[in-house]
Amino acid sequence: MENQVAKEAHAVAPPPTTVEAGKPAGGGVVVQNGPPGPARAAHAPGSATDGDVPPAPVPAPPANKAAASSATDRDAVLSKVEMERKLSMVKAWEEHEKSKVDNRAEQKMSSILSWENTKKASIEAKLRTREEKLEKKKAEYAEKMRNRIATIHKEAEEKRASVEAKRQEEMLKYQETAAKHRSKGTTPKKKILECFS
Repeated sequence: MENQVAKEAHAVAPPPTTVEAGKPAGGGVVVQNGPPGPARAAHAPGSATDGDVPPAPVPAPPANKAAASSATDRDAVLSKVEMERKLSMVKAWEEHEKSKVDNRAEQKMSSILSWENTKKASIEAKLRTREEKLEKKKAEYAEKMRNRIATIHKEAEEKRASVEAKRQEEMLKYQETAAKHRSKGTTPKKKILECFS
């Protein structure tokens, strides 16, 4: 690329500018419709003459400032394009890594949710089983208590019936004794040891 810029710089010659009337700016001979001749370097005192060693070529200034600035602009544009490409690659990499992080987090969240649901279902099943057992025990205990109440009621009824029968018996006994005394015209005797009977 630099070679191409150098070739373009040497290929395009600047238009001759006149410093004095009738003399070209390059210091050479004016040639009609052609490029100016090469400039000669001034010899330093004590140096070799023209016949001994040819003078070292003086590097020519850039032939065209516009070409040099366009090359600089092109380099700036190319570096800007390269920087934008790198930035877009960095952004793409960042987005890719972020999406990977999001996917991993989503998988973990899904796994945690699944674990949570499984544990909850297990605990709820245990709770239902325990409640069913407690309900069964409660029903059994209630049935047992009802049976016990029924037994107590039955025993109380039997005792009431026994007391009632004994009362009827004693009433009959006293009625018969009273009838005997009436028929005989006697009075009943008091028992001395009544508290022992």
